[in-house]
Amino acid sequence: MASNATQYNNLTPAQPLDKKTLNKMVWRSLNLQASFNYERMQAAGWLYGILPGLEKIHADNEDDLKISMEHNLEFFNTHPFLVTFVMGIILSLEQQKADINTIRAVRVAAMGPLGGIGDAIFWFTLVPITAGITANMAIQGSIAGPILFLLIFNAVQFGVRFWLMHWSYNLGTKAIDLLTSNAKEFTRAASMLGVFIVGALTSNYGGTSIALTIPNGESPIVIQSILDGVLPKLIPLTITLGLYFLLKKKGWSPVMCIGLLLVVGLLGAFVGIF
Repeated sequence: MASNATQYNNLTPAQPLDKKTLNKMVWRSLNLQASFNYERMQAAGWLYGILPGLEKIHADNEDDLKISMEHNLEFFNTHPFLVTFVMGIILSLEQQKADINTIRAVRVAAMGPLGGIGDAIFWFTLVPITAGITANMAIQGSIAGPILFLLIFNAVQFGVRFWLMHWSYNLGTKAIDLLTSNAKEFTRAASMLGVFIVGALTSNYGGTSIALTIPNGESPIVIQSILDGVLPKLIPLTITLGLYFLLKKKGWSPVMCIGLLLVVGLLGAFVGIF
């Protein structure tokens, strides 16, 4: 049951949190979804992440710490890589002993836009670009491919986590205005970039080809050569558009599409089409 308290007992602002504590909470943010459930989503992981800060802020009043822990266990759900942005803002309000209802409202307002922004940055842009380049290296037999992917991806996500924590904590509630005022434009721009990159990767690295040939004396007719003369990478383009049709028009899930590609690829390779 949520606490009915609207303000803390001790309203004297606490001392600013040191860098060591902020960094400790960044590492704890990796466990945001470790206790995920369908009632409060990431609430338990959220509280675990910011608990070191709350313990320092409310060190002089155990009742205030209990109240803070209780309302920070309410429903919470945001992008796991950008959660430190919300952490910094909430910790800044907690340090100033702001009104509890204000802290609740800010927490909800801050967590919402991060879902679309985080997806645009990581899943629609960073992962397709990095995976596309490093997967091609792995296909060519280079062990550096998967290693490089993990290094780049984790360097970016950890860099973002640490920077957002310190930036939003120092900026406080002003960070929300900066985020929400440009959230729509930023998400759209990043999404368009991601789609553009995915299209370029499909064209450059799409390796599906037709293995069929038509006997014609000493000069057999190679079907793939004819298709390349009509439109290079026609087969990868057809596969991409077909998957788009299944996802958007027929309501297929990504798992179903992956399964279809697996079956078609195996059968096609077995009969000699691909």
